[in-house]
Amino acid sequence: MINRREAKFARIWRGRVSKSRADEYEAYNYEVGVTPLIALAVGVVALREDDEKSIEEMREFTGGDPTKIHELPRDSEFLIDPPATLKILRVRHASGLGPNPS
Repeated sequence: MINRREAKFARIWRGRVSKSRADEYEAYNYEVGVTPLIALAVGVVALREDDEKSIEEMREFTGGDPTKIHELPRDSEFLIDPPATLKILRVRHASGLGPNPS
């Protein structure tokens, strides 16, 4: 098992699926892709970007535009090509994301 203090890398994979097969692929990806990683990785997170529904749900939660960027005072000093808006993703699965052991 990997010690969280020794973890040094994150792998990000992204794929696009038609809306009509998104639920089917999500189930397949969880069974064949995510499940084997849970025992090996420090953490596994599966995210899904659906449609405007996610934005509307976030709007209810935030009480405003959830895609609006809230710039930090020194962002312009550091960021190259900052995004114009935030991307809203729905968390579909998360494991191994507890606090680091001390």
